Amino acid sequence: MTTDTTTRTVKAIVRAPDPLTYTAVRNHLGSTANIEVATGEYRGPVDVAVFVAERMTVEVMSALRRLKDSLGVPVVLIPSEIDRAELFAAVECNVVAVLPRAAATTGRIEEAVLTAAAGGGVLPPKMLGELLRQIERIQREVLSPYGLHTSGLTPREIGVLRLMSEGLDTAEIAVKMCLSERAVKRVIFGVTRRLNLRNRPHAVAYALRSGVI
Repeated sequence: MTTDTTTRTVKAIVRAPDPLTYTAVRNHLGSTANIEVATGEYRGPVDVAVFVAERMTVEVMSALRRLKDSLGVPVVLIPSEIDRAELFAAVECNVVAVLPRAAATTGRIEEAVLTAAAGGGVLPPKMLGELLRQIERIQREVLSPYGLHTSGLTPREIGVLRLMSEGLDTAEIAVKMCLSERAVKRVIFGVTRRLNLRNRPHAVAYALRSGVI
């Protein structure tokens, strides 16, 4: 599924393991109407990075982390091979779309770039299933025993934020959750400080985006 990006041009950079592959991907993307490829040593802002790799080596993962740290943009990854553990590590490096090289046609690369720029993601069904199973395992075996959630919120924090989203004030939340008003305020303060959220509406918005309320 893609989002309409015809109203603006998406600026992308390409990283590839060899000049031939780099030139091929750059030329493919540069021939599309909605994508502009930054060339040479361009240092300005971009919307998406396209990263081509043979295997997910230590060097490749390091390069992906540097991209995340320096640009902070979504990454379209085009690997020849990738396994479950590598996929999960890649997602942590802002990879939002994975196209196996054997299936990376010009049209699919273009679609992945536009989808990534619009805030979406693209994964083959098998890889998506693997990723969801991995997340479920982490939630079950690592986070849940300590009362945590993949959103970074505890069950109590989720409960407070859910009631806030329904319009309840501090006193009403305290009654609903059998807490003191001071305890509710501590929960809210802890969430906003730990997750670097500006205020209560921002905290509720975070919980909504995380899918926990």
